Amino acid sequence: HKKKVDGSFERYKTRLVGNGSNQQTGVDCGEAFSLVVKPATIRTVLNIALSKSWCFHQLDVKNAFLHGNLNETVYMYQPPGFRDPQHPDYVCLLKKSLYGLKQAPRAWYQRFTEFVATLGFSHSVCDNSLFTYQSGNDTAYILLYVDDIILTASSDNLRQSIMSKLSSEFAMKDLGPLSYFLGIFLGISVTRHSGGMFLSQHKYAEEIIERASMSSCKPVSTPVDTKAKLSGTSGNPYHDPSKYRSLAGALQYLTFTRPDISYVVQQ
Repeated sequence: HKKKVDGSFERYKTRLVGNGSNQQTGVDCGEAFSLVVKPATIRTVLNIALSKSWCFHQLDVKNAFLHGNLNETVYMYQPPGFRDPQHPDYVCLLKKSLYGLKQAPRAWYQRFTEFVATLGFSHSVCDNSLFTYQSGNDTAYILLYVDDIILTASSDNLRQSIMSKLSSEFAMKDLGPLSYFLGIFLGISVTRHSGGMFLSQHKYAEEIIERASMSSCKPVSTPVDTKAKLSGTSGNPYHDPSKYRSLAGALQYLTFTRPDISYVVQQ
């Protein structure tokens, strides 16, 4: 189910996905690659653009991983329901990347990097998901989070030109001024006001509380018990370690917009 920003149902979505669980590094795939821009990078770019009163624009690449080119030889069984009755034992030799393949994120990143390089962009050494453009007085930044793109530029003409060139190469969805980004799982809502920009993960926080079965708990003024004594040996082991780790990781993402809980999350 494809959902809207508020979590309501938008449409049904289906996709052919390759089963990459049996792929071997160095044989039919390379090292895993994560297309996630660093929170510090996002804050830095937002601060720079806000200080210069630049506009932010959000773009979504349709079926981003399908744009990647495969450098490895990968065969795939014919999809169920779409087998050739004349040659049921034939397999497919993939020419392009598919969702589910371990090299899909890297293949898409390489394709995107190569194209934006032709536009004059270069990726940051500190963060591979940050692309910068500098030509005279013209400056632009691109933040890439899997298939989400945040674009800001020193002028509207430059921004429109970059968007036009990106759309000519990739199937893009123009989402307009920045309002919601970083995917549906840890989405950050953005509200622009005269004094700057307000970032919130309200819905994401509510989902964490619900997953932890704490929706009925009462709030407190401080997020941590200052007298608590934590130990790695005392007490009974938690019955579901995977759930505990999942919630701890989710809380780490929540500190993106809630730095005030960083201490208690670390504890």
